[in-house]
Amino acid sequence: MGRWFATPLGRYLVQWEQDCLDHAVTDAFGYHALQLGLPEIDALRANRMLHRWVASDSLADHDRMQMPQPEDHSITTRSPDDPLSLRCEFDALPFPDHSIDLAVLPHTLEMSRDPHLTLSEVERVLVPEGRVVIVCLNPASLWGVRQRLGHSRRNEGPSRDASTFLPRTGPFMGYRRLRDWLRLLGFEVEAARFGCWRPPLRSQAWLDRFAWADAVGKTWWPVLGAVYCVQAVKRVRGMRLVGLARAEVRHARAPRPAVARRDGAAMMSAPSEKGLP
Repeated sequence: MGRWFATPLGRYLVQWEQDCLDHAVTDAFGYHALQLGLPEIDALRANRMLHRWVASDSLADHDRMQMPQPEDHSITTRSPDDPLSLRCEFDALPFPDHSIDLAVLPHTLEMSRDPHLTLSEVERVLVPEGRVVIVCLNPASLWGVRQRLGHSRRNEGPSRDASTFLPRTGPFMGYRRLRDWLRLLGFEVEAARFGCWRPPLRSQAWLDRFAWADAVGKTWWPVLGAVYCVQAVKRVRGMRLVGLARAEVRHARAPRPAVARRDGAAMMSAPSEKGLP
């Protein structure tokens, strides 16, 4: 997919994604940050954590792309010394439980052999209140329609050599489906952002002619953008006593103190409203 990023349409996509990632990771604090997939882009350049890793599931060499400068001048960037830190399978991460503070997945779920297992592994290695940033292509867009047409033509007999719109990507993952997966794994979705409303054209001149589509799409059909970015936080709920355990705690309360009356007899003090179950 790195070669596709060098095309006019790929550069258009990377420019939006890099700006979105810069704003998503710049305020994430901790000690350990991890980028899963696409070592060609620098998804953690705006993050200030001390330890930052970039993981790839491919044995091929990857050349770092020349990324655009941040549009927001308040964002500072710091590229890692090593563009690729380790090679591993995304559904079996070599990290202990609760050891990563930030995980960034740029198109990782689309290229993974088991997206749900990959997301489960990310949940396992994240610390409580850890953050995850996920970038995916939107199937409910013109780009998604173009990709589905390419897959259908490849499955047909005479058109098996037809190429898909994007290389090395599986089916696009919808936003609602990803949000449901995150909730099942205990994540809380904090923000979601859509972008890139220009049609899938390969010519730079034609892409420039449809520049107006970004402003119109952001206002009138925001969920139909070609790409979206989701930010979520791993929540760990506290324990709550229910059922018999709560009843046992209620019976184990200390007895009410006795209050002496003027005639010398003792009586039990009335329970206050604060002590009522």
